[in-house]
This record gives sequence, structure tokens and C-alpha cells, in this order.
Amino acid sequence: MPDSNRYDVLIRGGAVVDGTGAPRRQEDLALRDGRIAAMGDLRDADARHTIDAQGLIVAPGFIDSHAHDDYAVIETPDMAFKVLQGVTTVVNGNCGLSLAPLVTRERPPAPLDLLGDAYHYRDFATYRAAVDAADPAVNVAAMIGHSTLRVRHMADLQRAATRAEIAAMRADLADGLRAGAIGMSTGTFYPPAAHAPAEEIIEIGTPLRELGGVYATHLRDEGDEILEAIEESLRIGAALQAPIIFSHHKLVGTRNHGRSEETLAVLAQAAARQPLCADCYPYAASSTMLRPERVEICDRIMVAWSAPHPEASGRDLRELAREWGCSAREAAERLLPAGAVYFIMDEGDVRRILSWPETMVGSDGLPKDIRPHPRLWGTFPRVLGHYARDVGLFSLEAAVYKMTGLTAAKFGLSGRGVLRAGNIADIVVFDAARIADTATFDAPEGAPLGIEYVLLGGRMTVAHGTPTGARGGRYIGRSA
Repeated sequence: MPDSNRYDVLIRGGAVVDGTGAPRRQEDLALRDGRIAAMGDLRDADARHTIDAQGLIVAPGFIDSHAHDDYAVIETPDMAFKVLQGVTTVVNGNCGLSLAPLVTRERPPAPLDLLGDAYHYRDFATYRAAVDAADPAVNVAAMIGHSTLRVRHMADLQRAATRAEIAAMRADLADGLRAGAIGMSTGTFYPPAAHAPAEEIIEIGTPLRELGGVYATHLRDEGDEILEAIEESLRIGAALQAPIIFSHHKLVGTRNHGRSEETLAVLAQAAARQPLCADCYPYAASSTMLRPERVEICDRIMVAWSAPHPEASGRDLRELAREWGCSAREAAERLLPAGAVYFIMDEGDVRRILSWPETMVGSDGLPKDIRPHPRLWGTFPRVLGHYARDVGLFSLEAAVYKMTGLTAAKFGLSGRGVLRAGNIADIVVFDAARIADTATFDAPEGAPLGIEYVLLGGRMTVAHGTPTGARGGRYIGRSA
């Protein structure tokens, strides 16, 4: 075969799980110029490089539907903690937090500091250019954070925005959407946006009606008043005519354990009226800024980091309080600003939410944490190994769909998430019998097992379970 007719890569003999939820099938894949050129019986084809996928699963590259890798893709573009999981695309700008558009030399208010202190992108176009210049090992899509807009335009965050402030934030959102942002996220649970009423969010978000994009919501309350918080977000999404992403859906606090039956029923009913979905991480512990007022409702709190007490990283808050001779709440106040892992959820709720048909997989990992939650390194192999294979919560095909085709469709990422001829060659090849997460709360940076190859636009970023150093990621936007 003349060299000009050869494929770049052939993936032979694997079981294709195509990202649609359809049953696996034996097929070869041929890649050329960063796309899938052919699929089927390609035994007579030739290529510059061949991957033997006998006994392995061939799937679309995983899409992290809920990431906080906003600066990590620039600061650490190798993105080992994601590519080793098979992730080829991350969705940033969640929970109301985005690096753009905000420029400040001061430490931003919590929880904006969870992304670090790299707030020097005056507009979304500048951030997008920085992502492309960094050449990360994953593709990036991102939203504009409502809390970031408030910090940019409001000197006093303990009130609703004025008409002039709303107009300025609305203009920033429109500029960001035109520059490729895929929507707007909110985090009214957090202090910078806690005083923002629904009407403020609707007024700021009106560009979504004309320019398109999703509305992703970290609910105002995930505990006792979760139903009221869901109804508020449903009203906002309807007013904005935007698909709603219910971020890291969960129930917190012992007295709310089991209520996912109730919340999912509400979401299922609402889905008949308006487009919506949820994302979920496969752990019964959350991680975010340390909030002293939440100490009493947690079974356990582990300190992730503390600015005044860095030595506290990894310590149990109550053990620390005993050493200091104070209450757990007082200890939490001494540690601020700080981050924490909260053991606050019920495993039954996690399983119920994760298995809901409209739930995507998202890590919600915080790469800037000194001692991160294990979800940063373990989310995707944990879903495939623990929940799909070992627990039998759903089929492997359903698990792959939740982290590929469903996610691409919900965010409007065309040409990704499904293995078919013509689509981008973002691909993961893994061993279904061996895939497993190794990251734990005590040792959270363990690399997963069973991910053999990862290809990003046809470039091999992982080979034989080891990063190759190849990158080639770029910023990607919505198709429509």
C-alpha cells in the first residue's frame, strides 16, 4: 500500500464500546489526521502504528463533566492525574468559579481560591488563548462563573447586585459566550453568591437565550432545603431557556440520607418539561472550602489544606481539636482559609444518583489541594471497576455512556463522545477485568490500573499505562 494511503494508527481486535450505550462489538479502528477514518473488519489495512487491543475495551476518551482544572491545564499541562484515567476532555468553570474574567493580585475570596491565585485573565478570550498556548494533554471546555463575575464587579458581596452591576456582569457573560464559553455556572451555596437572588441570576444570564449555552448549578442547599433549591434552579433554567446541569448532585447530613429517591423523582418529572441532567462523583465524601458551620453535620472532616497551618494537611479535624484543647468548630475557624474533605453522604444515595439515566460522571477534583480528595485521580476507573464490574450497579456500556456520549450531548461537544467514522480520535483502550482506582483518602494520588492506551486527536498520550509526554489538547466550544 502506498505510504500516502496508509492510516496513521490501527487499533485491532478490541471490543468496541462506542459511547452510545449499545452492546460491545468486535471491530477494528483506523485513524488518520486526528479522526476516525474507518471502523469494521480492517484486517487488510496498513498503518504506521498498530495497537493490539485483543482482550481489551476500546471506548471514546472520557469527558470529565465537572472539573476544576481551570489553571491546572496551564500550570501542569501534562495532566497526568486525568490522562492516566483515560480522560481526554475536561469541563471547567463549575460551581460559579472561573478564572476569567477577573484580574486581581490579592488572594480571591473563598472558594475562588480553590482554583489558586492565577486570576489574571481580563476576559474569556485571553483565558482561551492561554489554554491553547499551554498545549495541554486534554481538551478543555469551560463556563463563566457567576461568583467570579460578582467578585469582579461588586465591592460588597453581602447583598444583591444593583442594576448597573447586573448590566456589567451580563456584558461579560455575553463576551465570554461569543469567545467560546459553553455556558454559565452558579454556586449560591458559597459566600460570594449566597446573597444573589434568582432574579439576579436570570438577569445576568439572559445572553444564554440568544447565544446558547448551559446553566450549571451548585445548588443553594444540598441538605434540609434541597427541594426548594432544586425548584429555584428549575425556575432559573426555564427563564433562561437553557439546559440545566445539576452539579455533583448529593444529599448531605444524616437526616437527609435516603432522600435521593425524592430528589430524583422531582428531577425526572421536571425533565419532561425542560432539558436537564446531573453529574455525580463515585464517593460518599465531598471536598471544598472548610466551613466551620458544617462541622456538626459531618461524620468526619479531614483537612485538605490550611494557609495558616499547612502542617494540618491530612489531619482529622476532631483529633486536631483535641490536641489544641478546643472545639472542632473553633479548630476549623483557626485553620481558615482552608479546604476539607467532608464525610457527609450516604452510599445508597451515591449509588442511586450515579445510576440515574441522566447522570454524567464528573470528578469535581481540586488539583490545587495539597492533599486532594481521591476523586482527582480515581473517579473514572472507580466507576468502571468498582461500580460497574464489582458492584454491578450498571453495565460497562452504560458506565462508558455516562462518561462519553451522554456528556458530549449534554454540553454540545460535537464530534466527541462516540466512536464513529469522522469523529475526533479521542480514544481510551482499557482492560475491563483489571481496571481499578488505587487512590485512597490516606494516599490520594495513586495512579489507576488497567488503562493501557489513551489517544488525544490520534496522538498517543498514554501507552502501556505510562504517559508518553505527547499533548496536543486545545480549547473546544459548543456546536450549537
